[in-house]
Amino acid sequence: MTQPTSRTAEIRKLAKTGSGEAERLLADLLRDLFAIDARNVAINHDQYSLNSLNGFFETDEGAFFFKFHQEEGEEAMSGEYYRADILAKAGLPVDQPLLMSVLPGEQILVYRRRTDPRFSDVLRALDMKDDVAAREKAVEAERGLSEAVLKVYLDTLHPVSAAEVAAEPIHRLFYERLIDAPAGSYPGGRLSRFYVGEDFAFPGLTLGWDQLSRCRFVINGIEYEEGIGALFDAAHQRLAPACLADAGGVVAHGDAHNANVWYEEHDGSSRLAFFDPAFAGENIPTLLAEVKTTFHNILAHPFWLYDPAEAAARYEASAVLAGDRLHVTMDFTPSPFRLALLDVKAEALWRPLLATLKARGLLPADWRRVVRLGLFLCPTLVMNLRAGATSHNPVSSLIGLSVAVMAGSEPVAGEDAVTRFLDAIDPGRG
Repeated sequence: MTQPTSRTAEIRKLAKTGSGEAERLLADLLRDLFAIDARNVAINHDQYSLNSLNGFFETDEGAFFFKFHQEEGEEAMSGEYYRADILAKAGLPVDQPLLMSVLPGEQILVYRRRTDPRFSDVLRALDMKDDVAAREKAVEAERGLSEAVLKVYLDTLHPVSAAEVAAEPIHRLFYERLIDAPAGSYPGGRLSRFYVGEDFAFPGLTLGWDQLSRCRFVINGIEYEEGIGALFDAAHQRLAPACLADAGGVVAHGDAHNANVWYEEHDGSSRLAFFDPAFAGENIPTLLAEVKTTFHNILAHPFWLYDPAEAAARYEASAVLAGDRLHVTMDFTPSPFRLALLDVKAEALWRPLLATLKARGLLPADWRRVVRLGLFLCPTLVMNLRAGATSHNPVSSLIGLSVAVMAGSEPVAGEDAVTRFLDAIDPGRG
């Protein structure tokens, strides 16, 4: 039976038109759910709201911030999102909502409006114009959060069953975007809608999916073992929920990209706090818990994922096809600032976490493979990277797919930023 369109899905669709109808429907939703009279409803239109919507409204009680995450098929869900209490009880810094609805298709969080910026906005400003003092403060804030998260991971690490892992909503960010539910047919979901059978326009070259998916990438002279099609196939096999219980489970946010993190400054010090725990859980597969954070806060920057036009203005990229090799030349690289954040993530979280997994007999032999496949799915399935499909252009599309391959595949020889990161966190080294 076809599910009716949810109200959150309709609001998100109408918000793209700028007609004002979305604001009216949102006010109606807030009235129906919480019996409040929302005035001056304003929807934010920012580059980070890829699968969500947020904004502000006012009532006689003051000013408020709202956010909801709306995924395909949410209408059929049982309302298990938004469990901020799980994170708070575990000791993670999380902003608790004042109002919450967990009704399928009408899931929304309401917070007291803050004046604090999101950490994503702080970091983007530093990407645009560096400020040494602000950069150092931001890096230390990241270190503080990583240390707090690590403590919770170590405190809550426990063996899990395949059924417990499969019940967690985090799979909607990874595996379930590869398949058509409920049959589970592959390729399906976003993979099928975004890429299969489509054409890919790069600077000076256009390839169809059948050809591109079989290409081996050679990026700035470094050849990679697997292409896009092989990586999607591997992710479908290895990231299936039933296969992810081998590294145990932890309490985690699961989707803590920096647009879901507040940046607080008080008395010269800075602190980070989570919000929008749409995918929080108590049995999050350990190796997936920090994947979204690692990719979206670091490897997605500067600019190419969230600001494709800015990326095209700043970077050059070209591709030449030679047999089954796609030779990519590009001048994009993660900035020293973003790599400093990656170093903190490696030192303060990933390496001690993996060392603990190894000591407890919970580190799979192919842990590196699992992390890489998770990193690969982050950019490819969070939005359509094909030029012209949404906001991407030929330059940003080529950069994006190249970074995805660098994240997902081991190089045949040589090293890159991802290889160095994985070597740095490997508990079997050093």
